Amino acid sequence: MIPYHDHNERDAAERILHLLQQDKRVALISDAGTPAIADPGYRLVRLAHQHGVRVESIPGPCAAMAALAGSGLPSDCFRFNGFLPAKQQARKTALEKLATDTATLIFYEAPHRLADTVRDMSAVLGGEREICLARELTKHYETLWLTTLAELERAIDEKRVEERGEIVLVVAGATEKVIDDSESERVLQILLAELPVKQASALAAQITGAAKRELYRRALALKDEDDSDA
Repeated sequence: MIPYHDHNERDAAERILHLLQQDKRVALISDAGTPAIADPGYRLVRLAHQHGVRVESIPGPCAAMAALAGSGLPSDCFRFNGFLPAKQQARKTALEKLATDTATLIFYEAPHRLADTVRDMSAVLGGEREICLARELTKHYETLWLTTLAELERAIDEKRVEERGEIVLVVAGATEKVIDDSESERVLQILLAELPVKQASALAAQITGAAKRELYRRALALKDEDDSDA
């Protein structure tokens, strides 16, 4: 048994690769869920590919897929996002980038961050957005609850939700279309050159009649593009 994790990755990977190059058979296993999904195991798999080592993948339990299958939300198109950032501003920024994605969104979350994450999701995505809280999957106290972000936020605040165990959040994709109207885009870009995002999107909504929330999301995206180009 060779421990392999974020803190010993380099040394352990070299040792494991050496064994593989000696024609030893190595099994990558995990104490929770499928190896290489939201853990550093994928780097070891990549290293094996790069050195011409044959890789075999055996299907096994995966919390993301189990949660999706039991959520009642569309599964024809979904996006697995792993863990959101721990810090609030970074978390909100990540959610804003996903706000107009029409695919079902899947996240892992730590119990002690559940309340903050759901609160941020409700603020960024809208309280009416559906979410399935999947907790302790395949265990005795398994929970699968399909509700809205607003109701889940209330339930957490009222201590009606257990904030412990392994948690997966499955969130419905956006139903609104991303702005593609060239006139709305043109007006928004002109206003953004002189005004903050919130004020520019509000004025653009008044001028064009487009949805204020969608214009705000588009303004954030345009601002990010400008910052990255600078």
